[in-house]
Formats: sequence, C-alpha cells, structure tokens
Amino acid sequence: MRGRAVVLTLLFLLSACSRHTPPVGKWEGTYDTAETMVAARVEIDSAGAIRISAPNAEGIGDKEDARAAMRDTLATGLATGWDEVTPRVMEFDGHTFRKPRGIAPQMFWSDPQKKMVLVVYIGKQPAIHIPMRGVDDFSENPWPQ
Repeated sequence: MRGRAVVLTLLFLLSACSRHTPPVGKWEGTYDTAETMVAARVEIDSAGAIRISAPNAEGIGDKEDARAAMRDTLATGLATGWDEVTPRVMEFDGHTFRKPRGIAPQMFWSDPQKKMVLVVYIGKQPAIHIPMRGVDDFSENPWPQ
C-alpha cells in the first residue's frame, strides 16, 4: 500500500513538472507554390492565448502577374482581418501545439533554436509546414522581398 502511495505521488509530481509555458511572441511566414499560397501570422500572449491567421489560395498557376496579384490579395487580407482573429487555447507539450484533446499538430516550437513552424491543413492535401520568422511587429506584406 505504501509503495502505491509513493508511485502515485511521483506520478503527480511528474505531471505537475510536465506543464509547459508556450513561447510569447509574434511570427509570420509564407508558403508559395504554383498549387498553393499561404500568408500566415501567429501571436502568443503572456497568458498563453494564441491567435493564428493563414489566408490561402489554390490553383494560382505559374504566371507571375497572377501570382503577384494573389500575394498582394493574401497580404491585404491577412493585415485587414487580423483584428478579427479570436484567440484560442492550445495544448502545448514543450514542442508541439495541438487543439484541446486533439491529435493533429497545429504548430511546432524548437526552444533551443527559437523556431516556430505552423502546420496548415487545406482540404485533402498533405499538411503544409510553414517556417515562421519571429518579428517585433507584423509587416503589411509578409512575402520575402
């Protein structure tokens, strides 16, 4: 009986120690192929509330004028819609963010490298992993110049 109490106490202590605080900051990134474009922002506040926006477009093709116009459209939509993004709570294990009780990863964080990767799911396509860059303030146009 005493051994069981010790094991339960150890399990409790381990679970208390396993709670991880998500990183605080802002990140933005893009994904750009002929099939799919995504412009994304992530913000995590000190309370752990997470705001994510990732407007996307599919089937743009390879004509540069159409691609440039779509980059502008996505950047504008990201900037103008940001104030309407509702904060959400996610489970965070120190590396992976998931929706509460969810299975699919939503983001990955590498603390030693201070790198964030957003995972975007569009239809039946494979998950898209978007490397995010940390920013002090969001830019009007997240596309690399």
